[in-house]
Amino acid sequence: MSMSNIPAPDRELLTSNHWGTYRVHVKDGHVTHLEDFEEDKDPSPIGHGIVDVLEDETRIKAPMVRKSWLEGGPGARGDLRGDDPFVEVTWEEANALVAEELNRVIQAHGNNAIYAGSYGWASAGRFHHAQSQLKRFLNCIGGYTSSKNTYSFAAAEVVVPHILGTFRGHLDTTTSWETIATDCELFVAFGGVPLKNGQISQGGTGAHVQKAGLFAAHDAGVKFVNISPLRADIDDKVNADWMAIRPGTDVALILALCQTLLSEELHDADFLNRYTHGFETFAAYLEGTADGIVKSPDWASKICDVPADAIRALALEMGASRTMISVAWALTRQDHGEQPFWAAIALASMLGQIGLLGTGLAFGYSAMNNTGLNRHQIDWASVPQGENPVKDFIPVARVTDLLENPGGAFDYDGTQYTYPDIKIIWWAGGNPFHHHQDLNRMRKAWAKPDTIIANEWCWNALARHADIVLPCTTPLERRDIAMSPKDPYVIAMDPAIAPVGQARDDHEIFRGIASMMGVDDAFTDGRTPDDWLRWLWSTSRQRAASEQIALPDWETLQRDGWVRLPDPDAPTIMLQAFRDDPQANPLETPSGKIEIFSDTIASFGYEDCPGHPTWFEPVEWLGGAQPSQLHLISNQPKNKLHSQMDHGSVSRADRPKGVERLLMNPEDAQERDLVEGQIVCLKNARGACVAELRLSENIRRGVIQMATGAWYKPAGTRCENGNPNVLTLDKGTSKLAQGPIAHSCLVEVVADRGPLST
Repeated sequence: MSMSNIPAPDRELLTSNHWGTYRVHVKDGHVTHLEDFEEDKDPSPIGHGIVDVLEDETRIKAPMVRKSWLEGGPGARGDLRGDDPFVEVTWEEANALVAEELNRVIQAHGNNAIYAGSYGWASAGRFHHAQSQLKRFLNCIGGYTSSKNTYSFAAAEVVVPHILGTFRGHLDTTTSWETIATDCELFVAFGGVPLKNGQISQGGTGAHVQKAGLFAAHDAGVKFVNISPLRADIDDKVNADWMAIRPGTDVALILALCQTLLSEELHDADFLNRYTHGFETFAAYLEGTADGIVKSPDWASKICDVPADAIRALALEMGASRTMISVAWALTRQDHGEQPFWAAIALASMLGQIGLLGTGLAFGYSAMNNTGLNRHQIDWASVPQGENPVKDFIPVARVTDLLENPGGAFDYDGTQYTYPDIKIIWWAGGNPFHHHQDLNRMRKAWAKPDTIIANEWCWNALARHADIVLPCTTPLERRDIAMSPKDPYVIAMDPAIAPVGQARDDHEIFRGIASMMGVDDAFTDGRTPDDWLRWLWSTSRQRAASEQIALPDWETLQRDGWVRLPDPDAPTIMLQAFRDDPQANPLETPSGKIEIFSDTIASFGYEDCPGHPTWFEPVEWLGGAQPSQLHLISNQPKNKLHSQMDHGSVSRADRPKGVERLLMNPEDAQERDLVEGQIVCLKNARGACVAELRLSENIRRGVIQMATGAWYKPAGTRCENGNPNVLTLDKGTSKLAQGPIAHSCLVEVVADRGPLST
């Protein structure tokens, strides 16, 4: 819908995104600045970074086609993707090219030759959600090959349902911060509580709560233990005990904690008997019945490089305290990433405090702003995607394998599948050149499909490596509703400015192509965008009313701009109903209980994922490193969401030399004759990238940290902007989940001497 058809509200303009909610200030048709939402007491600065790039040279302002593809047709010089110039075309020409190519591939190869995993965070807003619009359109023309799970925690998404019946269900019912302050004594955080990650929440953020929750718990006397190579994974204010573990060894430490509880008879036998299945088999593993190795603190100490006495003392303290165990999502993004969450569930089960106020288990406090946020769970309406007739899929992180090995077999969650032969990739609302590992390998595979289409608003690596680029609007150029199930605020998102250049919103992009392919009515369902928004709100109001929550009508929401749902009457406690009555509220597992041993997983016969939590040596880790190698932790950035807004002012301000910063222990730097502020080169057999060196004693020796999110800028096999995913290993966590293992990565760091030969 054009701006001229939308009346301006008689109030300040509002917008919302994954980082927060803002009042929008406009002058002469241009956004001048964003003002933090008055309800947010701890606003994130990241969202402000969009203002200076809305209309700059990075903005895609017209449909563009890669020159070799336009001249030579589908499949022409795929090896030039990323290097070829682009040619501007009209929307009519772009729509015709896309429609013709879709028809060609469907007729010659079938719909499973279209891959539209399109993974990424897209934008906030319930209607203008890029992937929903893409998948609805493709389902109107026969479907597509899809992807399953996420880069965030794929291993947990597959393994935890075997143990607890669901993963997402428990993720969305994390025990609230309020009860930690009142009922917890000891908070043990594997991977910390990184407040920088808690700046975001998927689908829109009203007010940030993680810092307040953490500090309130500390002020109430809760003791925190930070088990991480990085001291900064918990804010200094809470004065956490720091256990500087080797990366990738959390499972060994957890097993030793379990073994100590068992040997000291501190485990809750009654809880294990009533609520769990298979503990006896796990206990035999802890005692080394089959392999002759007792998983004791002395055994774990050699693996984790943590003193055995410290491990033993922590186990005794956990057994004597009201304890909450938090496991960060990052623990799943390593070789055998299924094991840390499974082991943590076993540990929490042995303590017997699951389902009680302020204790038990949680999957990553401050992984997002909504974790531990006490809120109603409303099933907000969303754009119906329809049914995908194509049953082919891949685990989300197996993109390169898909392109390299059409017709090849892969294992996943107990079944073997086959990779289809992909001719078209369509990406909308994400950036594979950020999320994926071993980007140089992926870039070679990316040359193979006939056609790559991208809906993008700025010239990031995805757009530069596409054949047809369809310029889309940003949330500041369209009307929507921020209506996230993960946040109590509903925000009316106003179009603040007209679309920049020839940009169109994703719905309008797909509607134009649908019209050319004769599925316009099926795609729009006869509704205008305004009709869709009213339908979404009306349906959502009905769903809220069924939960005894009254929401204003559409006109009132537009007048007021926002509404906050009331707090629940009782605090959220993960697995409370199961604890109260496991017979009436069984888990969706074969036994109805917590499956410390899973007969189902054991039946798969996977040598890399047996039926109970198990220690496996990672493919790359400090225990097998050469003296010159360091373990790279490529974690989430503090100044952007993944790669979103890397070109914006907030991200640029944090890297004045134009490259990402690398954190290193001063002793490791001294051994390599490196100094603070120096530009260095990280390298391994997979590639290289540059970074600006920062030194700190708050990172353990042998480990370096570099945030992800720098836009991939290849010069041969080297990234000149500092994207660490040119270095990370592209291998599945195991045959069970096939998740990413970005945190299993060894590199060397040397003084930068310019681009490497390729």
